[in-house]
Amino acid sequence: ADSRVEQNTISYSAALSACEKGERWAQALQLFREMADSRVQRDTITFSSAVSACEKGEQWEQALQLFHEMANSRVERDT
Repeated sequence: ADSRVEQNTISYSAALSACEKGERWAQALQLFREMADSRVQRDTITFSSAVSACEKGEQWEQALQLFHEMANSRVERDT
C-alpha cells in the first residue's frame, strides 16, 4: 500500500501549523512556496500559518510580504 500523504491544502495546513508551533519559520516558508509550485490551493489558513511562523521567528519583513501576496492572490482575509 502507498503510505504517502496526499498533497492538498489540508496536509499542507497541518505541516505549516507544526512549523509555526516549532518556530521553524524558514521551513514554513519553504512548504508555503512548495504549495504554489505544486499548484495546491492556498487559503486563509495556510497564509495565516505562514505569517504566524514568520512572526514567531521575528521575520516581520517576510510576514509583511506574505500579507501582500495574500492580497494579490485574491484570498479572502476572513480570520
